[in-house]
Formats: sequence, structure tokens, C-alpha cells
Amino acid sequence: MKKKEAVLLKEKKNQKDFSFIERKTRSGFSFEEGKTRRGFTLIELLIVMAILGLLATVGLASFRSSQIKGRDAQRKNDLGQLQRGLEAYYNDKGQYPITTDFPGAGAVWQDTLLSGEAGTLYMKEIPSDPKGFDYTYESDGISYKIFTYLENQQDKDLKRLECVVGLEKDCSAPDYCNYGVSSANVRVCD
Repeated sequence: MKKKEAVLLKEKKNQKDFSFIERKTRSGFSFEEGKTRRGFTLIELLIVMAILGLLATVGLASFRSSQIKGRDAQRKNDLGQLQRGLEAYYNDKGQYPITTDFPGAGAVWQDTLLSGEAGTLYMKEIPSDPKGFDYTYESDGISYKIFTYLENQQDKDLKRLECVVGLEKDCSAPDYCNYGVSSANVRVCD
């Protein structure tokens, strides 16, 4: 056993003891080996905050753009549903409901039979704009047009139109109506 102890003591003498060597830091303070510095420098914190701020800005802008596109997609879908209901009405009655007979947003659109009973249900609920703008309906019984306002001015459907849609129509939007659909027998721009 004494041989082992002697070998261990010899190895310890050959090894350098680094436990008490001091290191100098940039700020001039010294630390003992084995103890670590805790925390971040002010510059490191500022860089992280700047990166997070940049990411948040980009993320919020992208989120807002997605919300606008989502609302516009809902508006187009609503107008498509209204068109399907109007065509079903036309197939039953041979004409479209005139402007004054068309129910408003949120109302049930259903026929009433002569007996007073409920007839054909065309729409369970007339859709309303996701942001509170109006869907403007015009009809003389022979044709119809429905107008709305799309928030995304870069929308591909706005660029495809050959005219300014509904320039004089008020959709309760920041601007006049800029998008519309119509029956097959009339152009939305006429």
C-alpha cells in the first residue's frame, strides 16, 4: 500500500496545481479558476433586444397582412354564397329579389308560402362583413350586383377588373366599394 501512496504523491507533484491561478478579465477584476462569471454585458443585452425587436416587427407586419387577406377571402366567400342563394331564388321564382326586398345582414332568407308557412330556405343567415363594412346589393329583378370593399389593395382580383367598381357605392368603408360580383346577364362594371 505504501508503494501506491508513493506513486500517487509523485504524480501529484508532477501535476501543476491550477486551482489558485487568477485570471484577469477585461474589467480588471480577477476570479479564481473554477468560478464562473454570471450575467451578460450591456452590449450583449442590447444586441439581443434589438434582434427581438426586429423579429417582433416583422412578425406583427406579417400577421396584420395575413389578417387583411383572411378578411378579404371571407368577403369573397360571402359574396359567392349570396350568388348561390340568388341563383337558387331565380330558379324558383324566375327573377331575382329587387333591392328593397332583399333581407339585411344577419337575417334569415326564406320564402313564405301562401298559407303562411315557411317555404324554401335560401340562406340560414345573410352574411355580414367581417369588419362591419356593408355588402351593397342592387337588383331590378332581371339582374343583380353585389359590392363590397377589399382592404388589400394589391389583391389580384382588384387588378383583373377593367373598371373602377362601385365608385359611387358606399360600403361604409374607408373608401368606396372596390370589388363586386354580378349575375351572369350583366357585367359588374355596367
